[in-house]
Amino acid sequence: MSSFKPILHFLSNILLVYLLYMVCRVIYILEFWDLYASSWDQLSLSRLLAGSLRFDTSAIIYTNILYALLVLPPYPRRWVSGRIWQLIAKTLFVVVNSLMLSVNLVDTVYSRYTGRRTTCTFFTEFSNEGNLGSIVGIELFNHWYLVLAGLAMIALLVWLYRSPFPYTDHTKQRFRWLNLICFLAYIPLAVIGMRGGASTAIRPITISNANQYVNRPSEAAIVLNTPFSLIRTLGKTTFSDPAYFTPSQLDYIYSPLHQPISADSLQVDTTRRNVVVLIVESFGSEYIGALNNGQGHTPFLDSLIGQSLTFTHSYSNGRKSIDGMPSILSGIPMFVEPFFVTGYSLNDVSGLAGELSRSGYTSAFFHGAENGSMGFEAFARTSGFQSYYGRTEYNRDPRFNGDDDFDGTWAIWDEEFLQFYAATMQQMPQPFVTALFTATSHHPFVVPQRYRDSLQQPGHPIYTCVRYTDHALRRFFHTASQMPWYRNTIFVITADHTNITEQPAYNNPLGTYSVPIIFFDPSGTMPRGRIDAVAQQTDIMPTILGWLAYPRPYIAFGDDLIHTPANQTWALHYNNGVYQHVQQNYLLLFDGENAVGYYDLNADPYQQNNLLPSLPPHLQPLLQTHLDHTKGIIQSYMQRMVNNQLTIDSNPRQ
Repeated sequence: MSSFKPILHFLSNILLVYLLYMVCRVIYILEFWDLYASSWDQLSLSRLLAGSLRFDTSAIIYTNILYALLVLPPYPRRWVSGRIWQLIAKTLFVVVNSLMLSVNLVDTVYSRYTGRRTTCTFFTEFSNEGNLGSIVGIELFNHWYLVLAGLAMIALLVWLYRSPFPYTDHTKQRFRWLNLICFLAYIPLAVIGMRGGASTAIRPITISNANQYVNRPSEAAIVLNTPFSLIRTLGKTTFSDPAYFTPSQLDYIYSPLHQPISADSLQVDTTRRNVVVLIVESFGSEYIGALNNGQGHTPFLDSLIGQSLTFTHSYSNGRKSIDGMPSILSGIPMFVEPFFVTGYSLNDVSGLAGELSRSGYTSAFFHGAENGSMGFEAFARTSGFQSYYGRTEYNRDPRFNGDDDFDGTWAIWDEEFLQFYAATMQQMPQPFVTALFTATSHHPFVVPQRYRDSLQQPGHPIYTCVRYTDHALRRFFHTASQMPWYRNTIFVITADHTNITEQPAYNNPLGTYSVPIIFFDPSGTMPRGRIDAVAQQTDIMPTILGWLAYPRPYIAFGDDLIHTPANQTWALHYNNGVYQHVQQNYLLLFDGENAVGYYDLNADPYQQNNLLPSLPPHLQPLLQTHLDHTKGIIQSYMQRMVNNQLTIDSNPRQ
């Protein structure tokens, strides 16, 4: 048994840290009980515990890496048996974990003013303040009980610490072998713990993942811990107000505040229509025949587009799946960093589901991957979706084949999961708003065995996947068309981002953002045809809410494409440090300080001729207008991110 003591003592020390992290969490909850009390009975304690352990594990492994490297490898006996080695190990363990526990307790005070766990932006925000010492002193006095709690925890770390080196000569060899085995086992387990999961479908967890364990963004701090929040935002490019304009100038140049549309003055639909948003993985415009003179891989979508509303220039707001979901469902573009991975992902956020729920809509989000994959479940809850359906829920449904329909890498095959989607919506009370994120048209680009011959396409293997997903969409619409809710539904079809590009029209900085944006109304009430206008993913929410005559103001960084003149619509992307602004057939490139490119897309669709070096005089006023508009959007975005003003309720700004 003595051979196991080093490992058991190491584990007991780590378990002590887990316990003290949980004590800090309880203190945090008690300190904010007035905020959580009214909704506490709606929270799931098991989910809170699961989420807390997930984030605590990541933080504890990160912060105890050096300690583990000191005690787990099978070092020579003469090293580890010395008092100096043991003193170094204990000191490192106590100091590091005392600091982490203290950070948790300090944040119990500071979070009162921020409403969220502290991130690395704290150090930038207060870098020029000279009065922090006095403020800290006052708060230590006011919260003396937290000081005592911190001292008690540090004392427990010292008192309950067990040395991982209690072996004798006769256990020497067994100790070496056991330590080697444990150390080799620890490495993959540590990686899994730091990432937050072992599945290839799970990205390393970020602070936004906390939202999947709670019901409101303000509750995410319960499952988080401050060391994790600091670690996950360390080195991340943060948002800051560029201060291009004064407040009055900014409100004149650009505001994302949308006011209700009068049902009496404009064409709208007041019949409380259902809304279904299909986010199709990697479906760039390049693959769609109806958008490329018949050259494509989507015969079904081609036929549907003929009955839909589309736009000549339509774009994504980012290049990743985690960019697409906030843009499409909440009108939040990707600037600088994906919203999911910044310290501002815990801001108050609404969206299509959150706004329509105010009008009595039920809502659900669907993604056939492992629950928690890509952070989608967390953002779905953040933006107002009431229910989430993933691989877990699919497996529970006896009408389907469970994991027999799993593609082996990412998710349930699109065809089967889309059928599950239709069947589940059939059980939802109307009106409803739902969204689904497909998965099959993704690396490693495989389709079910039964289709590999019939749907095989020449060229890149993604083309076969695109044709398969197009077939899955055909089957979905056929099934949905037999259901009573179908004709009372507006369908939106878009892609999260583009993928492989081969045609010159798409293989350029702007073309790599070209995705379809399709509005299909089976009743024929919504306008149809192709409008010569610019459209972007962030326009989807304003367009739907405008068409439905939504009666409340809201925030979205986009336009109502039906009620905005075509020459006033625009798109803005952030591409490797440069903002790309598209409006009136002109592309402006802006690096945050200066215009670095200006292109006439009619005469120069591939952006080969930069007009800036010899800009004609008649274009100079237009350039200035586009430059001011770009700056206004960026400044409004940054200010609202930093000040948590992404919803009307969080901080009204008229």
